[in-house]
Amino acid sequence: MLPWDDLQTFLAIARHGTLSAAARALGVQQSTMGRRLAGLEERAGARLLMKTPGGFMLTAAGEAIMGHTERIEGEALAIERRIAGGDIRLEGTVRVTTIEILGVEVLTPAFARLRREHPGIVIEVIVDARSLSLTRREADIALGLVRQTQNDVAVRRVGEIGFGLYASADYLARCGIPDFAAGAPGHTTILNPPDGMALPEMVWLTGLMHRAQVGLRHNSRYGHREAAVAGMGVAVLSRVMGDATDLSRLETPTEPPPRDVYLGVHNDIRHTPRIRAAIDAIVASMHAEAGRLAPGGV
Repeated sequence: MLPWDDLQTFLAIARHGTLSAAARALGVQQSTMGRRLAGLEERAGARLLMKTPGGFMLTAAGEAIMGHTERIEGEALAIERRIAGGDIRLEGTVRVTTIEILGVEVLTPAFARLRREHPGIVIEVIVDARSLSLTRREADIALGLVRQTQNDVAVRRVGEIGFGLYASADYLARCGIPDFAAGAPGHTTILNPPDGMALPEMVWLTGLMHRAQVGLRHNSRYGHREAAVAGMGVAVLSRVMGDATDLSRLETPTEPPPRDVYLGVHNDIRHTPRIRAAIDAIVASMHAEAGRLAPGGV
């Protein structure tokens, strides 16, 4: 039989395209990935992945076994989740994937309290705008602004984040209050990179200030805040970030749309004591921080 580690290596390289990215995903050395792939192909008697200038690509033989290997992975992960779900200890690792603002403002106080009560629980927070797979155990818990749609994942709304439009006193002294009715000509905005411009608050900002020029694009919301503090332009920030600074929150004809916050966990592990303890800590922190996250919200 082909070793599962080798098949897992094949899947990781096929998904990520390079040995280095696949190695990071599995938490092993890049050289290990190369050896495992070579061993798998030798035992299989066929080339499964072809190296190209753009990364590894599936060969015909690789495509033929991809679906089978993914089904094996699904069963292996189901076994792992079942075992984890039966673990009654209040200790062990809990991996939580979230976005930057929630990782800092919600999870830090949540897990500080959790660790005081249960020092045997080790928390790993993965701040990533991408949605990691709970089904593939890339994370145990997801907390974010996108509702999880994976199979067998329990999801609930745990709060919301409100937004506002902010600028520094220095910027407003130089450029004046934006004329939003005219599209804010003569003003400068701080935005996401192009691939992040479909978010509701970005759509709202660009519609409100459609005649403003773009002064900066940054993929970090904390980067947006610091750019606004430095007087680089007008930024739409979460209230919890903007209200904690000396920035001025501008009155606008319409309010930026709030975003719901969702918590997701796989059904197989959601009653595991350490997972349950982490969820309870997160929900308690969301409730405690609700007034800062969405002032005046529901």
